Amino acid sequence: MNHPGSGTLTLAAAPIGRPADASAALAQALAGAPVIAAEDTRRLRRLAADLGVTLTGRVVSFYEDVEPARVPVLIEELTAGRDVLLITDAGMPAISDPGYRLVTAAVAAGLDVTVLPGPSAVTAALAVSGLPSDRFCFEGFPPRKPGERARRFAELAAEPRTMVFFESPRRLAATMTGLAQALGADRPAVICRELTKTHEELVRGTLGQLAAWAGERQVLGEITVVVGGAAAVPSQGAGLTPAEIAAEVAAAQQPGRPPGEAITATAARLGLRRREVYDAVVSAKHQRS
Repeated sequence: MNHPGSGTLTLAAAPIGRPADASAALAQALAGAPVIAAEDTRRLRRLAADLGVTLTGRVVSFYEDVEPARVPVLIEELTAGRDVLLITDAGMPAISDPGYRLVTAAVAAGLDVTVLPGPSAVTAALAVSGLPSDRFCFEGFPPRKPGERARRFAELAAEPRTMVFFESPRRLAATMTGLAQALGADRPAVICRELTKTHEELVRGTLGQLAAWAGERQVLGEITVVVGGAAAVPSQGAGLTPAEIAAEVAAAQQPGRPPGEAITATAARLGLRRREVYDAVVSAKHQRS
């Protein structure tokens, strides 16, 4: 139940490139918001200037490192009846950007939450990729640590939906190489760089080709990667015994890598559920003991 007289939290999508992509509703909201929580206050003021908007409300920073401390302060503002506008550098707050904690806290406190939609790198990249868009999943930023990243990609090897990732230019080459290793070098993909900006670039090819491309140059700018889903294949493991499946897992095991990665990769290759492969390994082990 919402508190009468409380303020409203508004999530405002910021342009991912051109300021001209901002809606009239965003300009009006920026001009009238009593409190604006911004991921980067300098970029907010630059956007306001480009839109010809004078900010009259109090501007507070709201980036990842300060988010936990800012949430209770902003909840107090809302409870006191002051509207709060949340805006990040580009795209939608809470989508791989600060905001999720604040929305959760506002909902838990019974406060009103609304949204001003706008440009999104996720749907823009998906639409321009030319890859199937009837079903897709957003995977955000891949893990930074190599081992965790490899495990995540192994889990996605059999994902049939088109996948959308964000990535840092510094880690793009490692990510593309990891995707090629886990999903197959022939999987179609698109690297979208600086979407809607002056130096927009779309690089299409297979994961193997794009891994080589990323490794040969210093890539700059905002990166969104779209990867085609796994093709439907008949199950190759339906008639295998637990011992045969366990042998497949043993063959896929790489020195120094967690056993779970081999189980995930084997499940994807044989067209089985991961649990089926795990149970087969356990069963084969018991039979040998």
